[in-house]
Amino acid sequence: MIRLTRLNHVPLVLNSDLIEHIEVTPDTVITLTTGQIVRVRESADEVIRRIVDFRRRIYGPDAQAGDLRDEHDESGPAPDSEQDTQS
Repeated sequence: MIRLTRLNHVPLVLNSDLIEHIEVTPDTVITLTTGQIVRVRESADEVIRRIVDFRRRIYGPDAQAGDLRDEHDESGPAPDSEQDTQS
């Protein structure tokens, strides 16, 4: 969740996982996966910085997109793979 400010100065806490895209027109317009549109005072770069900071707090500073795998990706095949069904 990131803290932003609507154009009318009302604070907003936004679930950044719902952001579909961000436009600058010249206001910063955030379109969510729900179809809702939110206009905020922060620049697009500032919104992105807050998202990155939030995710670093959650996943740690060394986490990268490629590091966020399912548990079985690093330990071998999933339990229901062909190797487990062969005798």
